[in-house]
Amino acid sequence: MRIIAGTAGRLAIKVPSAVARPTTDFVRQAMFSILSDRVADARVLDLFAGSGAIGLEALSRGAASCVFVDDHRQAVAVIGENLAKSKLAGGRVVRTDAAAFLRRDVAVYDLIFADPPYCKKPGDPDPLAVLLGGGLILPRLAPGGWFVAETAATHASPSAPGWALVDRREYGGSAILLYAPEESA
Repeated sequence: MRIIAGTAGRLAIKVPSAVARPTTDFVRQAMFSILSDRVADARVLDLFAGSGAIGLEALSRGAASCVFVDDHRQAVAVIGENLAKSKLAGGRVVRTDAAAFLRRDVAVYDLIFADPPYCKKPGDPDPLAVLLGGGLILPRLAPGGWFVAETAATHASPSAPGWALVDRREYGGSAILLYAPEESA
């Protein structure tokens, strides 16, 4: 696993063993190609951060800041190591549950990424649907901002009042979902 482009491009990063399904280089490359110039100077929130690969990629490509949120101790430690190794400025790591963080956070972000665990079996609650429908993401999103999520390609794109699905792209077993508030879509 590596940072693909930007100031820390090609730097190998560590992936914690607790992360069962890190976002592949190919999917991250596609994601950041879609986002293009939205990344420069962006305030970024990386939920379910795992190795921190998505937020590190954003910082490497010129994001102003990134808050990495994960509730697993090993993931938080690895993100800290990856930040130190990359020498990228503007990163902050928070160990907590994504929903708990969103309930107490007061900052706004230009890009919010979420790559929660995939649903294991039919009937399991979809973490993306919970985030979208729970009213926690929308207040944290800056005007013109996007919520970028990853899910299994076999899963339907969740919908919720106040959100418009701007785009869905599938890459192998993963799908990238781009959401914007309905009034700005």
